[in-house]
Amino acid sequence: MTEKELVAKYRPLATAAGLGSILGSGIIVGLSATITVWQQGLRMTNQQVGIISAALTFAIAIGGMLSGPISKTFGLIRSFNWLNLVYVLGTCICIFAPSYLILLLGVVITGLASGADLPISLTVVSHDSPNEKVSASLVSSTQIYWQIGIFISYICSFVVSKMSGATGARIVFAILALIAAMAWLWRTFSPKFRAFHEAGAQRVAQAEKADDQVAVSGMKVLFAGQNKKQYLGFFIGIFVFYICWNLLANTFGQFQTFTLVQAHASQTFATGAGIVLNFVGLIAVTLFSTVASSPNRNRFFWIGMIVQAAAMFGLAISSHALWPIVIAIGCYNIGNNIAGEAIYKVWTQESFPVEARAAVQGVMNGVSRFACGLFAFVTPALVVPSAIRYTMFAFTGLVIVAFIAGLVVIRLQKKYGIVQDK
Repeated sequence: MTEKELVAKYRPLATAAGLGSILGSGIIVGLSATITVWQQGLRMTNQQVGIISAALTFAIAIGGMLSGPISKTFGLIRSFNWLNLVYVLGTCICIFAPSYLILLLGVVITGLASGADLPISLTVVSHDSPNEKVSASLVSSTQIYWQIGIFISYICSFVVSKMSGATGARIVFAILALIAAMAWLWRTFSPKFRAFHEAGAQRVAQAEKADDQVAVSGMKVLFAGQNKKQYLGFFIGIFVFYICWNLLANTFGQFQTFTLVQAHASQTFATGAGIVLNFVGLIAVTLFSTVASSPNRNRFFWIGMIVQAAAMFGLAISSHALWPIVIAIGCYNIGNNIAGEAIYKVWTQESFPVEARAAVQGVMNGVSRFACGLFAFVTPALVVPSAIRYTMFAFTGLVIVAFIAGLVVIRLQKKYGIVQDK
């Protein structure tokens, strides 16, 4: 079969994994978009609102760091199949929450399940894919579903915004629970997926036998085995790239509307602009997924990082008028979707052995989430008109550091023969 035919054959598996991305972005944006509704319905204080928002961020981080131990304890495929049921449990607790504490419990359970599912889902896709090119194409396509999750949450939140009390928020969480239940049923009972898993396990076993070496699992690959220097180099390069990129992406993800309002945009304009700008990002990441398995992705990386740096520098030197900020954020949304999360996912799946991918990516995701959660405490003070100029200069520096780290990863992949420019 040709590569295109193989991608088409395994596309349903990427879609099932992509549902995890929809649920991941869905719970983040869904809670953010409905938190004021929850506050009114459950009569929460501002402090309790802040605690719930922070709890979700840190729960996702902890879930990511636990993904390796979870997949090792329960098995990669079993974890992939059943984590969505834990997500259903968490969202159902939120749906029927009569008080702040019960809502907090549901949010934490949902966040833990979501954080663990993402790296495990990507590892299953790369584990089952017949070759690395098919894996790269499928893994990068899951980022499209992350953007779709954002849209679903925004649209659902808008539709139910006029409902009284916490009813609208409960409906949004019910929709997330329904998607999670569908994902659990599909992943667990699909005969096609079962055949993919069995074939993937056979390929991994044959590869290990051909290498004639004992597999080193989890984070141990960085410190043990004959390839530890190679894997440690990849880990440092990818991690530096991701944490620098994610600090910036998380800031605009959480505070884009806040930044526009600070530039004297109306709430309606800021929300509408957010939907349009996210749509631009969706187009960009879809375009990247078409080249993820080819050498052209490196050209996309160069362009994307330059566009991001230019957007941040443009914000730093421009006036604080609304439209220059909107245009700069639009350019940034293009750049960060062709040189960001999608290529990070591909790099982590290509650069480490299958048995270590969930653990390695889980640690990167988790530590990055923790950093973003802590950074969010000071972000509002950094994006007000009096400070935004200096903040954007600092963000330009972050993009440059991420750019250099990404170039190091590309060089290492060429050095170790993971990617061949043809």
